[in-house]
Amino acid sequence: MSAVAPAWDARHCLVTGGARGIGLAVTQALLARGARVTMLGRSPVAADRLPQLAGSAGAAARLQAVSADVADPAAVRAAFAQAAGRFGAMDTLVNNAGQAESVPFAKMDMALWNKMLAVNLTGTMVCTQAALPGMLSAGWGRVVNVASTAAQRGYAYVSAYCAAKHGVLGLTRALALELATKGVTVNAVCPGYTETDLLKDSIANIVAKTGRSEDEARAQLAAGNPQKRLVQPDEVASAVLWLCEDSAGAVTGQGISVSGGEVM
Repeated sequence: MSAVAPAWDARHCLVTGGARGIGLAVTQALLARGARVTMLGRSPVAADRLPQLAGSAGAAARLQAVSADVADPAAVRAAFAQAAGRFGAMDTLVNNAGQAESVPFAKMDMALWNKMLAVNLTGTMVCTQAALPGMLSAGWGRVVNVASTAAQRGYAYVSAYCAAKHGVLGLTRALALELATKGVTVNAVCPGYTETDLLKDSIANIVAKTGRSEDEARAQLAAGNPQKRLVQPDEVASAVLWLCEDSAGAVTGQGISVSGGEVM
């Protein structure tokens, strides 16, 4: 039997890549529920930016930032210890940090392959290992991995990214079974093309390589969504937030597509 879920104002949630894009939308959604939130990123976030990122000075009092390379176990352990020093052990982990780069498979080198695996897959494993002891001790926890529709299907020219995100979904399913009787759920959300800085980079890449305009490149990406639009970060955050609720306790090992019907 799992323990009773802590009230939202007693919860400590850590979001990797939590200062921008989907991660920031998740951070703000958790703060809106009253949780204490730690953002973890590769680069430090200045303290004077916290009110802006939190949305208000009141919410900023429940927000902190720590820095680490998510693929570096020692750095992650140190950052998690720093986070727990102020807000206590974390009961909710959102593995959102990720990176995508495109290149034809024949031109992909080992540096790119290893980079995509490190930030997208190894980072998810390292951060989850660091967070789990506290969750298991409490008998309750939530792990949500932000994967991608690239975890559910293939896309040309991003084979390393697809391989890494497929790995995230496999890790999600396997770990969910290991923890099924421990009060800890493990799920993934799989967004389609989402309006973020990462998408802007993809659009810039299409423009540079094809000569299309930004509007044409954006339309090309939106065309893969049956709703003919780009997913918004808040829509992904809503799915993450639901999986973090106590009421989602029977949902584990799932890869929930947030893609307008692109993956069914």
